[in-house]
Amino acid sequence: MTALRETFNEDAERYDRARPRYPRTLVEELARAADLGPHSRVLEIGPGTGQLTRPLAESGCRITAVELGDALAAVARRRLAAFPHVDVRVAEFESWDLPPEPFDLVVSATAFHWIDPAVRLVKAARALRPGGRLALVVTEHVAGGTEDFFARAQRCYEHWDPATPPGLRPQPASEIPAGTGELERSPLFGRVAATRYTQDITYTTDEYIDVLLTYSGHRALDERSRRGLLACLRRLIETRHGGSVTKRYLHELIVTGTPQHGPNRVAAASGGHGSSVAGYPPLRRTDEDGRTQTSTP
Repeated sequence: MTALRETFNEDAERYDRARPRYPRTLVEELARAADLGPHSRVLEIGPGTGQLTRPLAESGCRITAVELGDALAAVARRRLAAFPHVDVRVAEFESWDLPPEPFDLVVSATAFHWIDPAVRLVKAARALRPGGRLALVVTEHVAGGTEDFFARAQRCYEHWDPATPPGLRPQPASEIPAGTGELERSPLFGRVAATRYTQDITYTTDEYIDVLLTYSGHRALDERSRRGLLACLRRLIETRHGGSVTKRYLHELIVTGTPQHGPNRVAAASGGHGSSVAGYPPLRRTDEDGRTQTSTP
């Protein structure tokens, strides 16, 4: 896992250019759930080049962003130069020393799965004040967009990457399991709320190849296989789809919190399921159809 997560740093400019930004409605819901403002202290884990950092910084909050890749961090600092209250650090989150003052929000967008599972929730909880929030964004490619292209593209993947499962297809968003299980099982956090957002992005041929070259699995292929795969996909887009394709993304915003009472550095992590512990702040859940309800333990 360590080697794969380091591939993103190999071409930071491409990563910044190609990676999608997050829907404005997602950012607004995150800011509401965490009550973000100039008073807020935020720790971001794995900001990349600032895809989520910039819209969060617009709220005026103070952000410490811990990024493993030095090249990614350099691009992030350049993009965030207009926000003096954002501090981008180059470090591995697992070994980074937490500051004495706790944070109001710990957030990680499309990056938390790269953090050591034995460390990530414990350290995130330690970083938060009592009643602080942990927010994760999980991103998936789902059915939709130019579906014929993705069906035909499977043949390219099966030929050039034998590890590809045969017949693989993007799943409908409704069939993607919720990404809440790890948090729901943790004794460190309380109620968990999830909100889902989809967005369709249309890419030219060059733009689509660009975004593929920011994915660790594609970068990890040997040079011959990667060139063959990308040439196959390029030919398919140009000859069968008029030089552009549309990809549908599912973004799931998951928010939970630490208890409002007691020690803020996880001294009380002994026993019991997190959602059964008294003193957690209330959360709301917004379903895909827009209905909102208060989550229950």
